[in-house]
Amino acid sequence: MISYIIPALNEEGSIGNVINKIRSVDSEGEIIVVDSNSIDRTAEIVRSLGATLVNEEKLGYGNAYKKGFSVAKGEIIATLDADGTYPPEEIPKMLEYLNKGYDFVSGERLSNSSREAMSLQHLIGNRILNIFTRVLFMVRINDSQSGMWLFKQEIIQTIMPRGTGMEFSEEIKIRAATSFCYKEVPIKYERRMGEKKLRPWKDGVSNLLFLLKFRLRSGVRTRSFKCSRS
Repeated sequence: MISYIIPALNEEGSIGNVINKIRSVDSEGEIIVVDSNSIDRTAEIVRSLGATLVNEEKLGYGNAYKKGFSVAKGEIIATLDADGTYPPEEIPKMLEYLNKGYDFVSGERLSNSSREAMSLQHLIGNRILNIFTRVLFMVRINDSQSGMWLFKQEIIQTIMPRGTGMEFSEEIKIRAATSFCYKEVPIKYERRMGEKKLRPWKDGVSNLLFLLKFRLRSGVRTRSFKCSRS
């Protein structure tokens, strides 16, 4: 079984569509929405569609995922956002690589994203962070900020990030790429539904500083795991 973890904060305009799309792809999967005290109808919609609602009072992208991981029952974990940017239809393609023996599969957005879905500012920021990630940790990661991943539940304790905010995304990939068989798969990236919450420059600078601190202070390996699969 696959457990789908979706962080949400005031996403009433899109969360229902995301849940329904997951159901159309995987009717047996466990859908867990981690809500951080939304003040709109997000929680109500999640309950009405039969998905599992978990509350995490502490704000932060990483905090939401840690909460979701702690209650997930599936042998495989899948992540995606509540805003509709990551198409659940890409899950089967990514799952094929897990079935081939990879441990962690991450969706790579930059090859297929349109200007409507990702602004030039956002694209440039992502590419800068990717360069620093590859140089500092000697890993083959081309989209360090992607929020769509599939991985085996059994590796979660090894790759669990310490970060609690947006840096969680890059940290989990670095830990996965340096310790397990890691694969990136090009995916579609769609235009966000609802109000944008990402602060491109502020979050970008914060993530860059995190990478520098993580490299200096952590004991994480600084080379991609030798994986025999192509």
